[in-house]
Amino acid sequence: MRTLKLVAVSAGLSSPSSTRLLADRLLQATRYKLAEQEYAVDVEVLELRDLAVDIAHHFTTGFPSEKLQGALDRVTGADGVIAVTPVFTASYSGLFKSFFDLVDPAALTGTPVLIGATGGTARHSLILDHALRPLFSYLRALISPTAVYAASEDWGSGGDAYTEGLPARITRAGEEFAALVSTAGRRHEEEEEVVPFEKQWADLRFD
Repeated sequence: MRTLKLVAVSAGLSSPSSTRLLADRLLQATRYKLAEQEYAVDVEVLELRDLAVDIAHHFTTGFPSEKLQGALDRVTGADGVIAVTPVFTASYSGLFKSFFDLVDPAALTGTPVLIGATGGTARHSLILDHALRPLFSYLRALISPTAVYAASEDWGSGGDAYTEGLPARITRAGEEFAALVSTAGRRHEEEEEVVPFEKQWADLRFD
């Protein structure tokens, strides 16, 4: 079975950042579940703050730098993408949106995507549904059912009998995303095995 490639995109601006931490945790949960299914997994994290200047230059010149083009290629070539942004003014950050504005609208078609966000208060958790899901629906990605929002207080909470804490939400999101990635991977392998009609016709011998 081919190796699955997972890419996490973190739009956190500080180092370290809670956004990067959430991306790492989601990546770890997904990788762990895929390993249970005996998949080989390659993982990579893209820090958008390291690409901020390249992204700005792309908008002013119309041409991506080699570094930015490599990042775009890795995202669009991945078997699964984890996209995490901090909340800025009740929506995703400008850096996060600018990066995905540069992704070809058809390049993520059918690609499983797990979305996440971080913020100071739980009141901004609706960003997942009113901003992130519409963005990746427009890009025709397969959005994983469980998205994860982490407020500041979530990092020190394990949940209780009535609420699902952050660790449990991350685990559930990783399990669902792993199932989506593995299913899409199998479908891709089956498509690759299909012999085009033109080749079948050319291989025919008429006696």
